[in-house]
Amino acid sequence: MKQYTQQQILDAFHGATRSELKKVTFPLEFDDVDFSRLEYYGWRDRKMPRRAYIAMEHGDGLVALILNRADAKPSRRAMCAWCRDVELTEEAVMYTAKRGGAQGRRGDTLGTLVCSGFNCSKHARKLPPAYHKGTDLDAIRAEQLAGLRHRVSSFIAEVLSTEDQTAAD
Repeated sequence: MKQYTQQQILDAFHGATRSELKKVTFPLEFDDVDFSRLEYYGWRDRKMPRRAYIAMEHGDGLVALILNRADAKPSRRAMCAWCRDVELTEEAVMYTAKRGGAQGRRGDTLGTLVCSGFNCSKHARKLPPAYHKGTDLDAIRAEQLAGLRHRVSSFIAEVLSTEDQTAAD
């Protein structure tokens, strides 16, 4: 990702009301974030524990979404649907996003299991287990990162798929 400002991220939110945008709280260390090492930027709101956000380059620009953490936790350790880190170094939790358009206004959501700290980019960059020695580790890492980008982008596309289409005639 390229570097973004807080305002650019705020301007990229889809399906968020003005009052929701006013409540967005960025991490204190936002200015230290190295976007070049991220496939997407995700963070939890420090003032609202169940609220989180993601931003990703999607299509022709940046897209940001509000996520809500489910009250219930999975009954057993679950794997993140985005990075698919098999070492389970971080808890995967259910986050939901409002669908776009009329469906979202009716309360329809789409959910996915995601690393609770949104460290998927870090997990996907890890070296594969030792049994992969002798193989092209950089190719494996590139494949893991491409898969991560694809899965997050697919989630965003699904959320946005019901956004109201306006004719630009």
